Amino acid sequence: MSSFQGFPPEAFTFYAGLEKDNSKAYWEANKAVWENKAHKPMQEFLEALEEEFPPLRLFRPNRDVRFSKDKSPYKLWIGATSESRGVGGVGFYVRLDSSGLKTACGAYVMARDQLERFRAAIDHDLYGTQFEEMTHRLAALSLPVTPGGEAPLKMVPPGYAKDHPRADFLRWKGAVIVKDFDGIQEWLHTSEVVEKVKAVWHGAEPLKEWLDIHMGPSQESSERFSPRSRKVASASQS
Repeated sequence: MSSFQGFPPEAFTFYAGLEKDNSKAYWEANKAVWENKAHKPMQEFLEALEEEFPPLRLFRPNRDVRFSKDKSPYKLWIGATSESRGVGGVGFYVRLDSSGLKTACGAYVMARDQLERFRAAIDHDLYGTQFEEMTHRLAALSLPVTPGGEAPLKMVPPGYAKDHPRADFLRWKGAVIVKDFDGIQEWLHTSEVVEKVKAVWHGAEPLKEWLDIHMGPSQESSERFSPRSRKVASASQS
């Protein structure tokens, strides 16, 4: 059983400070705070979630700046995902930053072969209608399904009628539920946060099930996230 008792206030203040001074000097001066107040509680939090959900892996704290104009060395958040693929994964996600906690479930970005299957299912009279009706039900539960990490196409993709009854969904490149718990609320400092996130993930199960059945995993995507196992102990590891 996990020993998670909530995220300490210092976890949020650490990232507030990092936003102001994203430097190696700040990180080294506050490494113990990150290790004990952010990294360790997040590990315990993930262990608590794994009692009902697939294992999640922490993202490494260092940013990949090789192809970025922004050379800030560290991510302004700590988070984890159940998927190893940056494109083509369907799973769960959680992250903490200075403003609070965010969690998600679904396909953030679909691979090409997934898009083909997703659009074929949306075009199908039964499966497409099921998806549309599901989005209405989830929206009523304050769990709206969104297009994911990439902007939808401006036009309906080739091969589908411009006046298709589900044209908006055909333009999507992802399908994900994102729940943003705005603000540093008191329950974030208690074990209640586990039940809050579990409730979102359980509520999102209809979306995940539909995607698993009608879209499935990508057979062609080799693009990967760079999350590390929870063996990561400090930002100095590479």
